[in-house]
Formats: sequence, C-alpha cells, structure tokens
Amino acid sequence: MKILGALGVLLMVLWTIGPGAGFAQAQTTLSAEEKLEQEFNDPLSTLPQLLVRDSYTPANYGPCTPQSCVRNDETNQLIIRPLIPRIPANTLLPFTQLLRPTFTLVTVPSSRGGTRTEFGDLPMFDVAVLPWPDRKKTGLLIGVGPTFVFPTATSKSAGQGAWQAGPAFGGIYTGIPGLLVGFIAQNPISFAYTSPKRPPQNTFEFQPVFALHLWEKWYLRSADANWTIGWHHHSPTMLPLSVGLGRTIVRPGLPPMSLFVTGQWMAYRQYAPIAPQTTINFGLTVAFPELRDWWSGK
Repeated sequence: MKILGALGVLLMVLWTIGPGAGFAQAQTTLSAEEKLEQEFNDPLSTLPQLLVRDSYTPANYGPCTPQSCVRNDETNQLIIRPLIPRIPANTLLPFTQLLRPTFTLVTVPSSRGGTRTEFGDLPMFDVAVLPWPDRKKTGLLIGVGPTFVFPTATSKSAGQGAWQAGPAFGGIYTGIPGLLVGFIAQNPISFAYTSPKRPPQNTFEFQPVFALHLWEKWYLRSADANWTIGWHHHSPTMLPLSVGLGRTIVRPGLPPMSLFVTGQWMAYRQYAPIAPQTTINFGLTVAFPELRDWWSGK
C-alpha cells in the first residue's frame, strides 16, 4: 500500500508541474535530436522500435561452497524488446495500444559449477495510452493495461515456471524541454505452473525512466534498472540503480538509431540468495517511423 501511495504522489507531482512553469518552457521547439531521445527512452512512445540490450555482470552476490562460488561467476542477459504500437483506426479500442514483449537469453550459474546459457521467460505488456490528460497541455501521458509472463525458460534456474498475469500502469512527463521522467509499474501474479514444485509468484516491478538532453546528440539515461518487490513472505526484493550515456544516430538511407552504455549497481537486496552486484548495459535501439506513418494512415 505504501508503494501504491508513492505512485499516486508521483503522479500528483507530475500533474501539478505540468500546466505550470514546466509547460511554459515546453513551448520551446525541441530539436530533432531531443525528440528522438524522448522517443527512444519513452516506454509509452508510439514510435515502432526494436531494442537490443546486453547486460554483463562481472560480480554477483551469492553463496560460496567448496563445489562452486556464485560470487566468482560472470553472468549475462541478452534481451530483444520490440515496441509495437497499434494506432486508431487500426485498433479495437479507441486508444493507442502498445505491445511490448521481451525475449531473453540468460547466462546463469549452474548447480554443477560455472555457468550455462538458456532462454528465459517471456514477459509482455499490452498498454492502452489514455487520451486524458491532454499531453499537449500538461506534458503528462498515462497508460494502463494488462501484463503477462509466459514460462518459456528452457531450464529451472532460468525462469520462474509460472504462467502469470496482472495489471500494468505507466506515467511519463515531458513538459520540460530536453527532460523525460516517469515509470512503468507492473504486478504479474501466477495462476498456473509448469511443475507442482514451482512456488507462487506475486511480484511488484517498477521501472524508473529518466532521460536528459546534454548537448548535440548526447543524452543522460537511466532506464535499465528494474526494481522488484515480492509480496510473498521471504520473497526477493531487489532495488538496482543505473545511469549512463546515450547518443542518437541519424544517417541518410538508414533508420534512426540510438546507442547507449550504462552502469548498474544493486543498491539494496533482501531474501535474494543470488543477485547481480554490478552490471554494464550495452544497448542499441532502432526506430521505424515509416511504420507509424503507415499504421496511422498518413
């Protein structure tokens, strides 16, 4: 309940600053680079895009035994995440809907020592972007919809082994030129399992999003850390922090792209026997603006 209250306070703050001084500054025309930066970092964007990110973890938290020492294992996560907008009149509902599946390939510690690479679970949200409040007047955008987790992992340690569904909610504020701040909150809950030995899942997931234009095509980014809080007794809680630099790339004959590198550190963990300590994220996002124009009938 405290977390839900905090989300409400955050939305009220964004709503308050939107119509005021922040929006007055928003009248300034954004450069092409700043518009692209916001589109690339906005999880509620209607710009069709594909994110490829590799997260390398050279140091982990975990137990050490004579057979194996998790702290010495180097783990990795490769994700491929398309953002697929469905824009009226090509939707069943009178709202823009955003479909975001995340395909993962993870390198995890092995029970026999060392590591192995497996496919992970498939999380996905289907969010409807609400037409109110008016983003042009407030700078605030809100999305709501369902989230799912499909147990596609190819090993027990690479996934949770549970079919999950729950609510998803997001808020993004862009009322100040060059600044994007917001979040995506999800809470998938398990309702079926691949094995009777699999524990029930009920996890609150919070993705803070922050992007600040620096100069020319460079920007400051913090959007790769996902906070997780398990509601069940002794379920893991992990609160990582990330920050890094990104750069937009626009070349004739090529789709717009963005490259970024961020560092990530586990600021807090509880009941998580194995967790990343430090992580380096390397990412590439490719946009397809022609698809948005085609889907919207332009």
